[in-house]
Amino acid sequence: MSLNAPQPIKILVVDDHYVVREGLRSLIRREPGMIVIAEAVNGEEGVAMYERLQPHVVIIDLRMPVMGGVEATRAIRSISPDARILVLTGFEGDEDIHAAFDAGASGYLLKHSSGDQVVPAIHALMKGRTWVPPEVESRLAARQRGEILSPREREIVRHLALGEANKEIGASIGISEQTVKSHVKNILGKLHVRDRTEAVTVALRRGIIHLPEL
Repeated sequence: MSLNAPQPIKILVVDDHYVVREGLRSLIRREPGMIVIAEAVNGEEGVAMYERLQPHVVIIDLRMPVMGGVEATRAIRSISPDARILVLTGFEGDEDIHAAFDAGASGYLLKHSSGDQVVPAIHALMKGRTWVPPEVESRLAARQRGEILSPREREIVRHLALGEANKEIGASIGISEQTVKSHVKNILGKLHVRDRTEAVTVALRRGIIHLPEL
């Protein structure tokens, strides 16, 4: 190898699914100038590997055991504010996307989208650009046009998903039944739904709540 040959782009893959890691490894192996230097099965491992190996790009999932992708992204950016982090996930809710970028992600890809976006996304991040495909951009735009649930309202939606009545919710979180009723009314209005069941369905679709949390 020539001493002047460019160094390959070093990539860390963080995903708890073996099939996804294998697919990315196979894809990147065929691309000249790129190499997967390590793999992690959860966010905690990913943060430790990032600190030790200092890859050029991290490809990370959002939902993983031990530590999720949002928390890991935030931790990696605290180690290196210039870290290039590409989220590759099956979660397409606008709240998931917003949380990832808010934590410091540089790009966002959906796992069901075409695999031919991965390599261009890596190159874009290496040039200091973000990678936001049209379907991701449209979800973020929709979120900006809508109303955002407060932390208390999110908490109440989680209880609604468990099928709890207003009295039970109030007892669980230490507020009156009437206050819960008022919050539920606001939630229905913000989510543009008619009842509690629709509210839960929309909250799950948008990534406001997730089934593992329930």
